[in-house]
Amino acid sequence: MRFLLLSMSLSLCVLLCQCGGGSSAGARWEYKYAPGRTAVLIGGRAVPPANAPAAVLRAISAGNHICTKPYRRGGGHKHFEDSAYDCSGTTSYVLHAAGALAAPTVSGAFRSFGSSGHGKWITVYSRKGHVFMEVAGLRLDTGYSDADSDGPRWSSRSRPTKGYTMRHPSGL
Repeated sequence: MRFLLLSMSLSLCVLLCQCGGGSSAGARWEYKYAPGRTAVLIGGRAVPPANAPAAVLRAISAGNHICTKPYRRGGGHKHFEDSAYDCSGTTSYVLHAAGALAAPTVSGAFRSFGSSGHGKWITVYSRKGHVFMEVAGLRLDTGYSDADSDGPRWSSRSRPTKGYTMRHPSGL
């Protein structure tokens, strides 16, 4: 009887841990430089590692293309090309360039995007109301404690991730 209760409890625990729809992020996102795996920031632009896959190079190029654009609520939602971007417009634009997204989407929808957990090269951090992403180790975000955060910007500064779900494009 004791063995049966223990195995039922263990099964229930495993089942409940898998129901989240995506791995939850830890307490903070942190930049950790790793040679050959991590992009670096030079003059506000991301410079990818030489061995990054083509999709990651396209994602970084797209992020660099919009990283000086201003913030506008709804920016990048009607069309990928826009004069300003919000958080989900930014994420949509970059994922589209990487070949991982067909149409712009809203922040909450990224909670079920792609595959669960942290990606090898690209990770999307999503919660209701906000989304940001990590590409080759750098954060692309429209805010949070960055000096020049009035729109999409690359950053190596840490940020809290409590309440965010981590997702990634399959294979990346």
